[in-house]
Amino acid sequence: MSNQTEQRPVPGDLPAQRSKRTDTVETLFKFQSFFGLVAVFIAAVIFSPRNDGQILFLSSDNLFNIVRAVSEIGIIAIGLTFVILIGGIDLSVGSVLGLAAVGSAVLMVNSGYGVWATVVVVLLAGIVFGFLQGAAVALLGVQAFIVTLAGLQISRGLARMWSGGETVQISYGDGPGQAPMLFSLLGERTFGGVVPIPALIFAAVAVIAILFLRSSAYSRHLYAIGGNEKAARLSGVPVNRVKIIAFVIAGFCAALAGIVHAGQLNAGSPNDGTAYELDGIAAVVVGGTSLAGGRGSVIGTIAGALLLGILNNILSLNSVNTDLQLLIKGLVIVAAAALQRLRPTA
Repeated sequence: MSNQTEQRPVPGDLPAQRSKRTDTVETLFKFQSFFGLVAVFIAAVIFSPRNDGQILFLSSDNLFNIVRAVSEIGIIAIGLTFVILIGGIDLSVGSVLGLAAVGSAVLMVNSGYGVWATVVVVLLAGIVFGFLQGAAVALLGVQAFIVTLAGLQISRGLARMWSGGETVQISYGDGPGQAPMLFSLLGERTFGGVVPIPALIFAAVAVIAILFLRSSAYSRHLYAIGGNEKAARLSGVPVNRVKIIAFVIAGFCAALAGIVHAGQLNAGSPNDGTAYELDGIAAVVVGGTSLAGGRGSVIGTIAGALLLGILNNILSLNSVNTDLQLLIKGLVIVAAAALQRLRPTA
């Protein structure tokens, strides 16, 4: 009989290895939006048109134009992130943006409101709209898709009624029918005429949202509901309140984006914001947030918005046909969503 002892694997070794591999894969998925952003950025540099040897994509004017262009969608997408983290959806944000843009123009031009009074009234309108939708979802149990689809129609109808169905132009001055000059700053640039004001507003909203999600008890409740609403409710999480607040945040962000929109275009139209909800959801999905809820981050959403903005920009710089642009962006969104299916479950 052999005196050799049989070498057996130490219990726990294989599970530990599997756990380590799972953690590594989860980390890769967690930062997928950043990897995608870097890849698209590098591709944009490579395929950028040149002018006297200068890479047009890397010019400071172009880079800041990208951030300015994504500022409104970025703000909307940040609000949508809160709703999607609980497994919900908000299809009304584009129409709420249009309502806010119309409200900003009408209040200042037709009603003689000052800038700050206008901002307060419009933001309150967005908050109230979000609250009503959140209450319908949380308290009445109506599906978010149905509630916000109705909200899309209602807010668009209110915008048409408020504006008389026409675009309200914003002219600046001190006389009747003119908006205060302060509001025109939303279309300007600062820091030597380089950084667009909307980009600074986008950055400020992003920082506040990131800090809020990282440091508040609300954020833990948000992720808990998205992960397992029934378990969260049994654990004492105030599910209804958390849901309502998520929709309030989305309404607030949509209204803020509408104010920025009116300031950039110097007008408010009931058709403003059409399909913006789709672009916002796309930014959230590309940013790695799961549409099923429970996983995702505002940082990822910001990366997703910038990725799509860079993609739009480089395709335009290369004069790519607009129909082909839509096709390419659609494929990117589908690829990002499909990639989430491969993400390991907790």
